[in-house]
Amino acid sequence: MSSLPIVLVVACALVDQDQRVLIARRPSGKSMAGLWEFPGGKIDEGELPEAALIRELREELAIEVKAPCLAPLTFASHSYERFHLLMPLFICRKWQGIPRASENQELKWVRPLQLREYEMPAADIPLVPHLIDVL
Repeated sequence: MSSLPIVLVVACALVDQDQRVLIARRPSGKSMAGLWEFPGGKIDEGELPEAALIRELREELAIEVKAPCLAPLTFASHSYERFHLLMPLFICRKWQGIPRASENQELKWVRPLQLREYEMPAADIPLVPHLIDVL
């Protein structure tokens, strides 16, 4: 077994009324810059995944989400060179505000089948078929 440190992050597939999913492009200066991902981020020590996601969506997209609006869908478990990533993916169809980039990232609403056309981090790629299945 690997002795890589485990990094816990959480991600969200925001789904609009047209069944499109919001993805964000990682800005330059960050690891994996230029790749498209589902919004979210690191879970702080002692923080629940839902609370972390609510905080991250507020910080990254300036929207407010309530915990009952977050439905767990699946998770990613992926080993990168220096760490192992564990990432639950939630779906959210209801939020307050209009998502806008607060951290210099590009945003795009994409149909589920088109998600495969965007270059994503390795951990995000296996999540796409699950989204296609439910949407």
